[in-house]
Amino acid sequence: MYVGDHLARRCLYGPDDPALIDVTGEDPVRLTYRDLNRQADQTANWLRERGVEMGDRVAFVGYDGVAPLRMFFACSKIGAAFTPLNWRLHPAEIGDLLTRTTPALLVHDVEEPMASIAGHVRDAGVGPPPVPLDEALAEWETAPDAPAAEESATEETIACLLFTGGTTGVPKAAEISHRHIVWNTFNALLADVLPTDTYLNIFPLFHSGGLFAFSVPLLIMGGTVIQPRSFDADQALRLIESEGVTVFAGVPTVFQMLTQADSWEEADLSGLRYCLSGGAPMPVPLIERYAADKGVVFRQGFGMTEFGPDVFSLSSQDSVRKAGSIGRPNFFVDAKVVHPETGVSLPPGGVGELLLRGPGSMSGYFGDPEATAAAFEADGWFHTGDLARFDDEGYCFIVDRLKDMFVSGGENVFPAEVEAAIHEVPGVAMTAVVGVPDDRWGEVGAAFVVPAPGHEIDEQAVLDHLRTRLAKYKIPRLVRIVDDLPVSGAGKILKTELKELVR
Repeated sequence: MYVGDHLARRCLYGPDDPALIDVTGEDPVRLTYRDLNRQADQTANWLRERGVEMGDRVAFVGYDGVAPLRMFFACSKIGAAFTPLNWRLHPAEIGDLLTRTTPALLVHDVEEPMASIAGHVRDAGVGPPPVPLDEALAEWETAPDAPAAEESATEETIACLLFTGGTTGVPKAAEISHRHIVWNTFNALLADVLPTDTYLNIFPLFHSGGLFAFSVPLLIMGGTVIQPRSFDADQALRLIESEGVTVFAGVPTVFQMLTQADSWEEADLSGLRYCLSGGAPMPVPLIERYAADKGVVFRQGFGMTEFGPDVFSLSSQDSVRKAGSIGRPNFFVDAKVVHPETGVSLPPGGVGELLLRGPGSMSGYFGDPEATAAAFEADGWFHTGDLARFDDEGYCFIVDRLKDMFVSGGENVFPAEVEAAIHEVPGVAMTAVVGVPDDRWGEVGAAFVVPAPGHEIDEQAVLDHLRTRLAKYKIPRLVRIVDDLPVSGAGKILKTELKELVR
């Protein structure tokens, strides 16, 4: 049993246990660990037949399902780096990422942009022609299913390249090692993800949340993962009930969308041990609604592509008492808050940049030594780019992204604080605040507010409420009521697009 061959090792203990339920089609496809391991071996041997060697990148552009998970575990077996790409990107953007990562092979199941992508890659002289997924699937089924483990892989072999969200700039490829994956699994286990859990994954598999919170950790532990093609609120509610889902995770917008689904009222969510919210603070009124309507409790989590993503956890017992907190560091994570300019550690209550250290860190940014050097201190501390503070009990609160903070009239404004106040207005489903240029004050706030179904919200009412809660310089100069907000594949609000909209 070699490093990275998680499925073969899991088959020692429970080959016939349920591993993966694929619900991307009309009828569920149920795979045991024996089934999934055999498929991964076939895919690994196919990759070798196609010339993929240890250390190569194998790119995938396509939808969620069994195929990308198969490719991930196949790459792990032979020491290659699975490189999933966001199919929502423009073909030129995908082509640029392929040019930067130089994969030995590209498999795809997104037909429309592939001609443009293939042309871009061909012009750049990168790799062989893309392989359509249906062609790959047919060849996988006839490939040898003999064990395909690579003896020379080590803990530091790169198992995956994952691109950062790109919400504030050009995406960078984080190098995820086998060491990173194993220690993240330890952190997930010690933060109450259990081998007996059934997890419904609605995060895209080209993101850290999709692969590593908590799909891969559970498939290492021996749990069951349910994988749909994409998030659909009514389907998610139905699956939670029919498949006995015990853990479900999403960003706050996902949980808001569930309450707006046609099947919300009759949905039975009693089998859930908890829901986990990440990406942004979970509004207390939404936590309270889940408790009142469905008896569901919440945990809060925090992670990032480069670290974890199982980094911080807030227990369900503290979800209201410590509302807004991401909790305390998971077991194998060191965390501190430092002054952004001096690097001096700050006491409880002090707002500064959050730094992390531990074995769950990425190895670096692929092909970008300058960005890697800027991200890490000499002693291993990683700069998250998040502004945070700890309270006297050791609970951490994300104040804002360092890049999201703006300065208005010489005063620091944290959009997350303003957004929390807007959420107090009855009928608010989603909101986002961004800083935009202003001739007099340098920057001022612009707020976008999405009403919940059946609610009407007046822009002036939002401003009137904020005047009772915030200092004058924090109050947005512009409030707009909108039908929706632009979001990334992981469900995070794209504030760069909102800034462009204001301009």
